Amino acid sequence: MKLRIESLSFAYEEKQIINDISFAAEKGEFIAVIGTSGCGKSTLLNLLAGMLQPTAGNIYVDENKITGMTAHFAYMPQNDLLLPWATILDNVCLYAALKHRKKAAVQQALKEMERFGLSGYEHAYPHELSGGMRQRAAFLRTSLCEAEILLLDEPFGALDVITRNDMQDWLCRLRKESDKTMILVTHDIEEALYLADRILIFADRPAGIIKQIDLHNITKSRDWLFEQGALKKEIYELLKVS
Repeated sequence: MKLRIESLSFAYEEKQIINDISFAAEKGEFIAVIGTSGCGKSTLLNLLAGMLQPTAGNIYVDENKITGMTAHFAYMPQNDLLLPWATILDNVCLYAALKHRKKAAVQQALKEMERFGLSGYEHAYPHELSGGMRQRAAFLRTSLCEAEILLLDEPFGALDVITRNDMQDWLCRLRKESDKTMILVTHDIEEALYLADRILIFADRPAGIIKQIDLHNITKSRDWLFEQGALKKEIYELLKVS
């Protein structure tokens, strides 16, 4: 599904948080939104997910105007939010259970467990899993929502650098097998460069797009990432002066 955001703005208690943001994401495109802490990145995801209502502008999916919460979007926050008293299988099927479709979701989840690196842990509890495995479980839960657009709010931010790199590599592999559109919020320049087809650089509040960096048709690797010193510096300087 194609996502289009048109002149989106949001204010809270007379403070402008987001100001006149416009961009589009094609089906299957991976967009990273990068900016300083508190600039309004997560607010954008909350607007898309319908948890907040814009003060101006519109959101379209396949040219249909979206208002409020819809099945088009699935949201994954920074913390995994797994229920500690539920097994991993029950956790990943939570959304389906709420919609009385758990039986079908369980069958799908059991098929996906190996691909998500969770085979053999179906009946384990969250405290028995590593941080990376918990994040994969949370991501599987999100993907089972059957939404076409995934909203990822710094999902790897709380992980150590080695686990975070492993999770990024895992997400790259997952992307090759999926045609879902993904919007990733991050403050990590390297993560944005490594994962995204396109990077939107946000100014500080009120948030607005100060530059878009197109990374389509680039074969990504860790070696490629290590060589992007000039581009990393450019992004850093844009964030510093925004």
